[in-house]
This record gives sequence, C-alpha cells and structure tokens, in this order.
Amino acid sequence: MSGRLVIVGAGQAAFALAAKLRALKDDRPITILGSEEVFPYQRPPLSKKYLLGEMTFDRLLFRPEQWYVDNAVELRTSAWVEEIDRSAKTVRLQDGSTVGYETLALATGAEPRTLPPGIGGDLQGIFTVRDKRDADRLMAEMRPGRHLLIVGGGYIGLEAAAVARHLGLEVTLIEMADRILQRVAARETADTFRQIHASHGVVIREKTGLVCLSGEDGHVKTAELSDGSVIDVDFVIVGIGVTPNDRLAREAGLDVANGIVVDAFTRTSDNAIHALGDCAVLPWKGQQIRLESVQNAVDQAEAAAAILTGGETAYNPKPWFWSDQYDVKLQIAGFNLGYDETFVRPGAREGSLSIWYFREGQFIAVDAINDAKAYVTGKKLLESGINADRAILSDISADLKQLLV
Repeated sequence: MSGRLVIVGAGQAAFALAAKLRALKDDRPITILGSEEVFPYQRPPLSKKYLLGEMTFDRLLFRPEQWYVDNAVELRTSAWVEEIDRSAKTVRLQDGSTVGYETLALATGAEPRTLPPGIGGDLQGIFTVRDKRDADRLMAEMRPGRHLLIVGGGYIGLEAAAVARHLGLEVTLIEMADRILQRVAARETADTFRQIHASHGVVIREKTGLVCLSGEDGHVKTAELSDGSVIDVDFVIVGIGVTPNDRLAREAGLDVANGIVVDAFTRTSDNAIHALGDCAVLPWKGQQIRLESVQNAVDQAEAAAAILTGGETAYNPKPWFWSDQYDVKLQIAGFNLGYDETFVRPGAREGSLSIWYFREGQFIAVDAINDAKAYVTGKKLLESGINADRAILSDISADLKQLLV
C-alpha cells in the first residue's frame, strides 16, 4: 500500500482518477476534497437535459454514495482547500484543518469568466453555467415569454440559446467577434449553426459587444450594445470562456501558464503533485495546450492512474468533443488549432455535413454535423495516423471508408 492520495476537486477528472485506481486494484488511501455540497456528478447535462427538466439530479451522479464506501474512497464535500504546503505535504482547508498526502492530484477545473461590476456585472439576474447551483438558479428563470440575452457566441452560449428556445423564451445572442464560434470552428460550421438558430427564432447579432447593463431595484433590466441600441432583458447568461483554477498551484510555487503546467506523465514541477482535467496545461505535438472536455478529463485521469501504479506510458491526447443543440448533434474529432484549409462534404442524409480541417496538407480535425459516419471515419484516421485524401473528400459519390484504405 502506498501513502495517501489527496485529490483536490470532485469533478469528472477527480472521480475518474479514483475509480481507475480502484479498477487497477490500487489500495492506497484516497481522499477527494470537493468544494460543492453534493456528490460528484456529470456536468454537460446540466445545461441541457437537467435544465430542460428531462433528467433528475440523481441520474447525473457518477456513482451512488455506497460506491465510495465499498471502494474505500473518502469523499469530503463542502471542503474548500485554501493552501498547499509542499514541504509538509499537507493541504489546509478553509475550516483550518489539514490533510496530509504522499501524492497530491489537482483536478480543480475552471471557472466561467464573469462581467465586471463596472458595466453592471454585479446586478441580479446575470448567470454563468458551470455547476448544479448555476443550473438550479437558472431553472427558476427559464419561463416562456421572457427575454434572455446571451453574451458570447461559443458553444456554451449556443447550447443555452437552444434550451431557452425549447422552453419558449425569446433569445438575443450577441457576439463581439466577426462571427459566432470564431475561436473554435471554421466559418462553414459557424454558418451552419447560425442558420439553425435563426430557423428556431434566435436573434444573433455578430460584431456586437456589450457596453453596459442597467437595472432596477438591483435586478438587470436593459442592455446597451456597442451598436448604440438598448434592449430590454429579463436575465442574462454569460458565456465568454473560462479561466483555469490554478491559484493553489501558483501560490504553492508550481509552474503555471494559463493553467497548471504538467509533463506528459501528468506531473507538475513538483513530482509529488499531478494535475489533470480543465486546469492542466499539457504537452501535445510540440505545443502547450489546455483541453476543456469530458473526454480529456477522463483519459488524462486514467493515464495518471496508470502512471501512479507504476506505468511508464506518456499521456497522448486524442481530442474529441461534442455539442447538442435542438435536434442537431455536432461531433468533433481532433483539434483544429492552426488549420489553414477546410473541405466541406455533404452527408448522406438531409441536414448532415462535415467540415474537414487541414494544416500544411495534413488532416487534423473534423466537425461532423448529424453525420456519425464522418465523425467515426475522421476519428479512425487520426488514431491511425492516416492522412485524409482530399480527392476522396471532394468526390461526393465516394464512400468515406475509402479514406481508411
């Protein structure tokens, strides 16, 4: 038996690490310190099926309470960690108590960016979507006929717009950049989703920023936009990205760079401390990246578990992501960072298509919109290292299976 593993954070990466260690028959003491008052749960459905009332919270739990008992995993909820003492190998909690560790894993996730108070960001009725508390507060606001302003045209904002329209709200979404999804997807993907949302009655205003929010009795009432217009709003959802929770690491003297820097074996600059999930900055194809996805949280955690039990295999991410909006499923294989060319291929059925990304002639990612075949094919290509033949992609009559030959 090894010494105690303390995991700070109780999200997807934290749970996956503990579960994988137990699956590998590792019997070291494990303590999970979670700041929320509830047991670890899935977060993606919060802004979709949970908010729609189609899924109860108990169905979001990774495992019931008895699992932690049966697997000798100590879970401490409402446990906010204030400080890491690397020399003493302890963490200090907000209540003043300390927990000792032999190995520490930081799975602290990320926090949504918020609007500054100077432009009305401290008014009531302004929300982000990250945890159960956020979703519960939002649920009370989602009533038919109300006007929702969404600030930010990334996936979080678009998913929120889809849920709100499904519930009968009027939705205006503003994006300061030239177009929605500018940071994360090609123009062709953005054009497709703009059209989908417009067909569902969402008003999307691109190249439009927020100047300020004004309120009445402390609650948001109007929004002044950068084009000079003023609109009435009942509440606001802010989806302008996230900031990694790296404060503990930074104050403990670990290397940080918009996240906690780790090597290919999930180790920080202190070999006794690992970091994983949304908070970790990891090496990938000669770059330092941070992957905000459930898939990376699980895969990196399971790689860390194998390393902690004596394995010597470096973590090699194979990114994939997804987004559900209305009846549209977007599946993304790969990471389109630095792409310089795209191919658009219609799918076999109406409303399906795929956008294939290349960098210097090499296939790097695919966005598959209601096109599972394109997603699966692209994923297999990336996993096998086969480059996608653009002649086949350009031939609509060609079967995508030919790409794998």
